[in-house]
Amino acid sequence: MVDYYNLTNEYPMRELSLHILDLVQNSITAGADEISIMVAENIADNLLVIEIKDNGCGMTEKQLQKAGNPFYTTRKTRNVGFGISLFKETAKRCDGKLEIKSESGKGTTVYVELVHDHVNLPPMGNMAETIQILVMGNPEINFIYAHKFNNNTFKFDSREYKSELFSGENINYETLAKIKNEIISGLRQND
Repeated sequence: MVDYYNLTNEYPMRELSLHILDLVQNSITAGADEISIMVAENIADNLLVIEIKDNGCGMTEKQLQKAGNPFYTTRKTRNVGFGISLFKETAKRCDGKLEIKSESGKGTTVYVELVHDHVNLPPMGNMAETIQILVMGNPEINFIYAHKFNNNTFKFDSREYKSELFSGENINYETLAKIKNEIISGLRQND
C-alpha cells in the first residue's frame, strides 16, 4: 500500500509513461483539444526532458500556486490530485525539477527535467501504448508526440489518422495497431 503522507518511501508510478499519461489526463479534463508531448533525451548533456503542453482552460495564479499540493484538485470526482506532486517527487529523486506555466484561458505547460543516467530514474515505459490509449480514448483531441534522442527526432501527429480512425461509429482497431506500430518503428530508428 502506498503511504501518501510519506511519498519519499514509495514509487507509486514506476514508469515515466504513467506520469505522462496522468498529466495528459489533466489536460483532457481542462478541455484541451490539442496536446503536445515532447520527450528529449540528450546523452551528451546527461539530460532527459519531458514537456506536456495543452490549449486547455489553463489555471489562475491561485490554482497554479496550489498545483503541486496533493490535497488540492479542481476535479469534482475526487478530493485529491497526486499526479503533479508524484512527478515532482520523481524529478526531485533524479536531481531534476518540475515547472508549470499556465495562464487562465490559454493553456498549461508542464516541464520536467531529469538526470538521464540517475540511479533513481524510472524506465520510460511503453510510450507507443500510452499514445495509442490516448488516441483511442479521445479521438476528438489532436495529440502530437515528439521523441528526440540526441540529434534524431521522431514525430507522431494523430491528425494524420483522423479519417481512418473510425469505420462508421466504431473505432478502427487496424488503425490503432498501425499507430502503435508507427510509434514503435519511429522510436527504434532513434536508438
